[in-house]
Amino acid sequence: MGGAVPSLLIAAASVAALGGTFTASSSPPAAASTTQTRSANHQAVLPKLPAGSGDGRRIVFDQSEQRVWLVAANGDVKRSYLVTGSNRGNLRPGFYAVKSRTRYARTYRGGGTLEYFVKFAQGRTAAIGFHAVTEKQGRLVYARSDLGIPHTPGCVEAWLSDAKALWAFAPIGTKVVVRA
Repeated sequence: MGGAVPSLLIAAASVAALGGTFTASSSPPAAASTTQTRSANHQAVLPKLPAGSGDGRRIVFDQSEQRVWLVAANGDVKRSYLVTGSNRGNLRPGFYAVKSRTRYARTYRGGGTLEYFVKFAQGRTAAIGFHAVTEKQGRLVYARSDLGIPHTPGCVEAWLSDAKALWAFAPIGTKVVVRA
């Protein structure tokens, strides 16, 4: 066990350098253990993109893994992180594009704030987009531990640092690929 702690610290520092999060686990998710790729700067090992996720510069959202990838034009994964997406099945797999961006938006019924809102689809009652975890009355609706599990009524919510990274990466017109 003496070598395990330094290895975990090195892994955590590597992931933090990319702006991601690191959670130690005795058993990694099955998908992450067999499908990994090195990031462009080789500082950390990131989960591999799902099959059929397109090509070129794009955002990939895998609903089954509740994970987002930011992919450069040459196919290098620039960032990958867990999110919480819809638990209502209102987002169909397919190819989309960023339609609009709003630094501060309001929830469908106006009860919460959505920071760094990047719209890419339209649901039955409201826009669907990527944004930071919703804040209501000064409190976050979801905890970091909720990421990786679908909880939302429609949007794809990320930790603030990841939402900022997607915002910087995704001007209007950026391709978005949603996988089941």
